[in-house]
Amino acid sequence: MNVHYKANEDYQLHTLFFSVSICHLHESASTQNGGKVAASGHKVSQNGTLQDGDDRKVGLGKKVTLLRGISIIIGTIIGAGIFISPKGILKHSGSVGMSLIVWIACGVLSLFGALSYAELGTCIKKSGGHYTYILEAFGPQMAFVRLWADLIAIRPAALAVISLAFGQYILEPLFMPCSVPPMAVKLATAISITSVMYLNSMSVTWTARIQIFLTFSKLLAIAIIIVPGMYQLFKGETKNFENAFDLSKVQLSGMPLAFYSGMYAYAGWFYLNFVIEEVDNPERNVPLAICISMAIVTCCYVLTNVAYYTVMSAEELLASEAVAVTFAEKLLGNFSIAVPVFVALSCYGSMNGGTFALSRTFYVASREGHLPEVLSMIHVHKHTPMAAVLILYPMTMLQLFVGDIYSLLNFMSFLRWLFIGVVVLGLIYLRYTKPDLPRPFKVPLFIPVVFCLTCFFMVFLSLYSDPVNTGIGFAISLTGIPAYYIFIHFNHRPKWLQRGLGKL
Repeated sequence: MNVHYKANEDYQLHTLFFSVSICHLHESASTQNGGKVAASGHKVSQNGTLQDGDDRKVGLGKKVTLLRGISIIIGTIIGAGIFISPKGILKHSGSVGMSLIVWIACGVLSLFGALSYAELGTCIKKSGGHYTYILEAFGPQMAFVRLWADLIAIRPAALAVISLAFGQYILEPLFMPCSVPPMAVKLATAISITSVMYLNSMSVTWTARIQIFLTFSKLLAIAIIIVPGMYQLFKGETKNFENAFDLSKVQLSGMPLAFYSGMYAYAGWFYLNFVIEEVDNPERNVPLAICISMAIVTCCYVLTNVAYYTVMSAEELLASEAVAVTFAEKLLGNFSIAVPVFVALSCYGSMNGGTFALSRTFYVASREGHLPEVLSMIHVHKHTPMAAVLILYPMTMLQLFVGDIYSLLNFMSFLRWLFIGVVVLGLIYLRYTKPDLPRPFKVPLFIPVVFCLTCFFMVFLSLYSDPVNTGIGFAISLTGIPAYYIFIHFNHRPKWLQRGLGKL
């Protein structure tokens, strides 16, 4: 039995739910629950519930509140980086004081980008993030290229890497003092990816609730570092801050690389825009969630690094492979065994928040006709884009078990900042091409200009410093152009030609 629903009036597209593969509807569904699904013409309200009416539609409910929005942003920004290896900034900035300034500056720049996305999210109220904004500003071909790069390389690689960090750290307490077997790490990683996909397929509400819990776990982990560190500071442990701004080792050529590392650590502030259709009162909650989240993250990052320096010198920090673990071993004694567990929870939160947000990109792209129609289907009872969630699963598992995925990360960052720069450039472009577009939240023009220039500067720096991996990234993204013409553009050929090809 096939049941048709109207997915969203803004897009005027229909979604088809199959009785076995997705919705598990039975022939008797019209008589169950008062004929709610198949027979009585129900529709979905803003909170995702079915209502009586003539229009039949199933949509994503507005279940992302202000607190849940904050948890999504913080939960995806704070991953393993702040716990494992903040030494990249120290290495390229040359001094303790300059490294702290870089952390603050990267937080401000990330806030500029987040505010630019807040304007886009409140005037273009469609989920999908980067893809949607590029589509609105520059058209379908460039949007498809971004989508293609996301689907085949960037997102599966990023999810696989953060999952591997989870597997490594969740098993570390069990194998101490020995190293964790690589196959055990991959098995734990596979289980974690499966659980994240299952959770995001079953319930938006529980996904958001667990994300809130994981976000508080991350903040607790940071507090375990900050509080003892501040106590040491107030006790007078300031020897590592002497000559903090010694500029003898500072090289201007290294500062861009320090900012690159810092911006990578802050990446994730854009994820709320991926689920904008599910945000309750987005005009108010999106800007508020972004500002509150960025203030919290910036304070946490700076104070965490200050805490590190109260216990470790710059040389000790540079020599450490896992800064948080080294800090805990020096200061917390036996309690240090809890730190890997908190790092694992932090990674799991990034996995959960990223999957929740990214699935909406594929859902929106399907509604626009850039991906198979099945990805725009909403589960009748769960109100989750189940197919859009699960499309990431096989590709992520493939990246996990085949080859070295870390090389993908080198150009992943390049592609990320290239397209984010294009998105913010699109905001400036829309200011002039669509001046009458309603903008409930509008930022001063210098904010997107400064952020856009920063993104393109980092992109050109990547071209100079690592031409091989950035070239691979370019090649992968450029394959989206022939893919667009093969899978999208040629679908608009004359019907007589389509019929002829079909018969052939």
